Amino acid sequence: MRTRALLALPAAALLALTACGGSSNDAASTSGRSSAAESSGGDLTGTLTVFAAASLTDVFTDLGDQLMKENPELDVKFNFAGSDALATQITQGAPADVFASANEKQMKVVTDAGLQGADPKIFAENVLEIAVPKGNPGHVTGLKDFENADLTLAVCAPTVPCGAAAQTVFQAAGINARPDTEETDVKAALNKVQLGEVDAALVYATDVEAAGDQVEGIEFPEADQAVNEYPICVLEAAPNPDAAKAFVDLVTSDEGQKALTDAGFRNP
Repeated sequence: MRTRALLALPAAALLALTACGGSSNDAASTSGRSSAAESSGGDLTGTLTVFAAASLTDVFTDLGDQLMKENPELDVKFNFAGSDALATQITQGAPADVFASANEKQMKVVTDAGLQGADPKIFAENVLEIAVPKGNPGHVTGLKDFENADLTLAVCAPTVPCGAAAQTVFQAAGINARPDTEETDVKAALNKVQLGEVDAALVYATDVEAAGDQVEGIEFPEADQAVNEYPICVLEAAPNPDAAKAFVDLVTSDEGQKALTDAGFRNP
């Protein structure tokens, strides 16, 4: 299997980049054999570039591997980061085929700029969960502990979807949170827990699931006050519109939806 290069695009370089081509095909959900295989017949070629929220790293990587297996001449590359950073890169001209955001607010940044090739489709939902190091050395029991100055705590920055959701749940619980660090994306917050650098972090339930026995998860009732809906779309200037549509079709198919639910996402 080819190794996909993780894109790291500086802002200055992004301003100089332009993309060509376009597609206005809507993503359609199918069942059985993957929709990507149905639509391409194994004939997709070139490079497919997907900009996706960091919380989608594991499941999208697997789906990208599947699409490449079905299309040996196709190379799928991902840029996983905070949705706000991705939306900024796209509006500044970064060449990309697909955008998948962790909330509708950052997708709206792209659609307000008229850069979508088709109407975005909600394909998954996610909620927050408290992640603690294995063994829970800080003895964290719930959201109230984010007021405890004796604990070292991490959240996502407010501009990132997981950070915006954290602000919502803190407000719903009437908590004056005192985080020690605000991270640029949810994977960075989770990494602090995995390394034992913090006593707890607010991350997505899917990230706790993906971390396995490296961390422990603590659910809390206020999480349902901030359900993140994930939209996806083919971009208007997609350099590889056929492959872009095939990937969106795969994500929204029964097969893709099962992969997402297996990873801990909720069906929309």
